[in-house]
Amino acid sequence: MTNDDFVLDRRRVVVAGAGAAAVMAALTACTTDAPAAEPAKAAGPTGPNVAAGQPNAIASTAEVPVGGGVIKGDVVVTQPKAGSFVGLSSACTHAGCKVATVSGGTINCACHGSKFGLDGSVVNGPATQPLVPKSVRVEGDSIVPG
Repeated sequence: MTNDDFVLDRRRVVVAGAGAAAVMAALTACTTDAPAAEPAKAAGPTGPNVAAGQPNAIASTAEVPVGGGVIKGDVVVTQPKAGSFVGLSSACTHAGCKVATVSGGTINCACHGSKFGLDGSVVNGPATQPLVPKSVRVEGDSIVPG
């Protein structure tokens, strides 16, 4: 085998590069990863999910505004009306992306634009199924699983 066997001509390099770029673009367009979430903030020496003294708390009731909600890991907690808390999965039912925000009275997925009501119902597609409910309850001033 000679060195000439390993020489790539300009056409092969351009075609290979274009092919690699097309593959990367296709893979990027098909990803279901949501934008990176903010790192959890520690709530003192006992860890990031301790709210109001409850070691298994998802959030404190004060963190969840009336007519809004918060996203905590794989759970969205909303408060559609004063004193009524709803737990939902943070995975969008369209493509599995993690929902990005709760604002303007809706839970919003940045991946493809789906919007959900504070009860998890579909407000705007492309999602056609509501967010999956997650059981939560209030203990003192903490919202805990169950």
